[in-house]
Amino acid sequence: MSILKPNVPVGLCSDHAGYELKNIIEGWLESQNIPFEDFGTFSADSCDYADFAHPCALALEAGKVYPAIAICGSGNGIGITMNKHQGVRAAHCWNVELARLAREHNDANCLVLAARFIEPDVALAIVEAFLNTAFEGGRHARRVAKIPVQ
Repeated sequence: MSILKPNVPVGLCSDHAGYELKNIIEGWLESQNIPFEDFGTFSADSCDYADFAHPCALALEAGKVYPAIAICGSGNGIGITMNKHQGVRAAHCWNVELARLAREHNDANCLVLAARFIEPDVALAIVEAFLNTAFEGGRHARRVAKIPVQ
């Protein structure tokens, strides 16, 4: 079951280390006719992940994008930055099972990928699983409701 919302693009952001993988994911999204909004970076030149994560997270908070995909070298910095925003539940996933669980159990609305540690074919499988896994609700909804909102 797709989590995509009609007329709402997927948000994408990366730093220089995630730039190439972001482009690969954009190509896959285009091939699937899935709209997206790219918040940058727009080159492989050294940059700071927060400069791109904050605008993407703000758009996710405002409902202008859903879900989001954030990519940096390790996934740590961009994921921490995304999670500083109200209502953003960014999950760092390095395999398909974690992506499914992030959606099913945590209602994650942002997928975080580590570009230096995940091969592109695996990353695409993770993205597909994330976008096609529904939140189970039930006991998990109670747990997610206990996550404080800043």
